Amino acid sequence: MADTELLEKTPLHALHVELGGKMVPFAGYDMPVQYPLGIMGEHKHCRAKAGLFDVSHMGQARYTGDEAALEALITADLSELGAGEQKYTLLLNERGGVRDDLMVSRPFKGEETLFLVVNAATKDDDFAHIEANTSGKGTLTRITDRALLALQGPQAKDVMARLCPAACEMVFMQAGVFELDGVEVYISRSGYTGEDGFEISIPEADAVRIAKLLLAQDEVEAIGLGARDSLRLEAGLCLYGHDMDENRTPVEAALIWALAKTRRERGDFPGADVIAQQLEEKTCQKRIGLTLEGAPAREGAEIADKDGNVIGVVTSGGFGPTVEGPVAMGYVERGYVKVGTELDILVRGRARPAVVTKMPFVPNNFYRG
Repeated sequence: MADTELLEKTPLHALHVELGGKMVPFAGYDMPVQYPLGIMGEHKHCRAKAGLFDVSHMGQARYTGDEAALEALITADLSELGAGEQKYTLLLNERGGVRDDLMVSRPFKGEETLFLVVNAATKDDDFAHIEANTSGKGTLTRITDRALLALQGPQAKDVMARLCPAACEMVFMQAGVFELDGVEVYISRSGYTGEDGFEISIPEADAVRIAKLLLAQDEVEAIGLGARDSLRLEAGLCLYGHDMDENRTPVEAALIWALAKTRRERGDFPGADVIAQQLEEKTCQKRIGLTLEGAPAREGAEIADKDGNVIGVVTSGGFGPTVEGPVAMGYVERGYVKVGTELDILVRGRARPAVVTKMPFVPNNFYRG
């Protein structure tokens, strides 16, 4: 176990302890995996009302300058990113493998500035890669003095309607600069739960006060990493380093939708030849969803056909509180990806029946207007 003295702490660390959070090492940080309500209770509360997540460990940055230099590293078409808009995109390596997934937005009116949010475990490598490949063309400024909160759930909009009504005018994947309790914040209408919600970037000095203000609302409970994982799994959302990594392409990860049509036509992104070949030949493995009976399947469990031949591996799995049963994601050979295909997952040495299931496992409730 990591020495907690060597772990980094978010600006809300003391608040997590005060709230009774059970702290665990995660991506180099001391983070709350759950609170006294428990993972199951937190999961269900977020689905029914609103949950507040501390995601300050993730990497925040601003990028200014030649946007073509940044675009050459990712899968989005930045010329199509208008003011107040956000896109989900992928940072690829030369083989088309996913270095990371990230959000890029243009929230600042009157400025030619992009706002980036990347994963915690990869942020140093991501930023170094971007800096090295845009040197002399653009400037990446790492943001280290802001916290990041995610307010998620069907009643998140009711909370924001009271505290920052202007933010409620946004729809899914829009972003902007707003005032929340006298503080300038960057807010996007997005999240990682499949529910409607907002991600809020706050100056570090105001983070605890704003978090307490949000938690004081009747609809809101603090949510830890445990429920964050079960929520995103039910929503069919990838966890970097598990469901995608540098050895998986967007084709294999079922993320080809994150590759802009214009970029695909031009073939001007890293690994374009590999990805074009995979799309044409359809020979690679592919990420699928699975429902199964009995005990949940965990990462690394083998997936077999009904003749016992191993044809894939589970990359994420657990109990889905909303669907009231075990769910999983994994990779299988292309001949087994059709919804309804019956397979087996080898759990604790036993073959447990599983069925290829369309994702998300629960309907996404993003607000689109």
